[in-house]
Amino acid sequence: MTLRTAHLTHPGRKRRHNEDSYVDEPPLFAIADGMGGAKAGEVASGLAVEALQLRPDVSGDGESYVVDLIQEANRRVYDRAHADADASGMGTTMTVALVDAEHGRVVFGHVGDSRAYRIRDEQLEQLTDDHSLVGELIRSGKLTREEADVHPQRSVITRALGTDPNVDVDTFAVQTQPGDIFLLCSDGLSGMVNDQAILKIVRDNRRNLSEAAKALVAAANRGGGDDNITVVVFEVDGEVEEEATRRMDAIAPPEADEPEPGDEDTLAGAEAPPAVGTMVVSVDELQQQAAAGEAADDGPPKRRRGTLAALLALLAFLVVIALLLLWAASSGEAAVLP
Repeated sequence: MTLRTAHLTHPGRKRRHNEDSYVDEPPLFAIADGMGGAKAGEVASGLAVEALQLRPDVSGDGESYVVDLIQEANRRVYDRAHADADASGMGTTMTVALVDAEHGRVVFGHVGDSRAYRIRDEQLEQLTDDHSLVGELIRSGKLTREEADVHPQRSVITRALGTDPNVDVDTFAVQTQPGDIFLLCSDGLSGMVNDQAILKIVRDNRRNLSEAAKALVAAANRGGGDDNITVVVFEVDGEVEEEATRRMDAIAPPEADEPEPGDEDTLAGAEAPPAVGTMVVSVDELQQQAAAGEAADDGPPKRRRGTLAALLALLAFLVVIALLLLWAASSGEAAVLP
């Protein structure tokens, strides 16, 4: 089985740090999109892909092997988050693809909202289900994909590595055909570029996957570049370029995304927005909030951390005010509030 591969990662236009990590080491490929304050997201995704890179030789059942890899990655992130106060609350998505040449298939393991796509016969198919609020609402028929694209809670995920000692991993296998192209990406791509545009870019550059990766990253930045962007793309038994396997540098060169005059690729120093991470919550809780019209999001679509804590703090403050007013009323004294 011949493989052509390429990968590219870019911080985007709005983020100071790149919290994405990846693996492009045939037969194993992976994307991890970290979450957490400061640089904790970088730590989480880095620990996750490190667990994959230290793997033993592939043997036995492919799906069980992929689950074991992701569970080990989860354990490393969870342990670090509980041992290091600076890393508390961190986590990461992870989407893994293992090419099983012996059985002519690709085995996937998936947690979070980073995606895996397949391009076959000029069609793009999303292979993974997003573990996110809007993903659950789409599957339950409560939201259309068009509504999900503008939903205020579209960046809230419901499952991630590192938040619990064990994680529920989706696994499945896809039989391959010659010419199949598989794309793994963080939501910095899928949130900025629609499926039709992704398909056109890959189709137009299918003979050169390096150019396809560059064009995808450039399109995401043109669309706003609100988040880190990472793509890993590989083709099975397709037309071979000068080399059977071609790689790219990890960071996008300037020509991959030429900013408009007066624009900047990323913010730095005092201009940068505060670090924003991910909130992982239950689907039922978020569905109740959405139904009650309580959900609101006035920031860029990056997964958010600390929203629940802020709400609890506000609630506690209001309770204190209410108690003071009741005490003043019962005592007949005037309460002077700040």
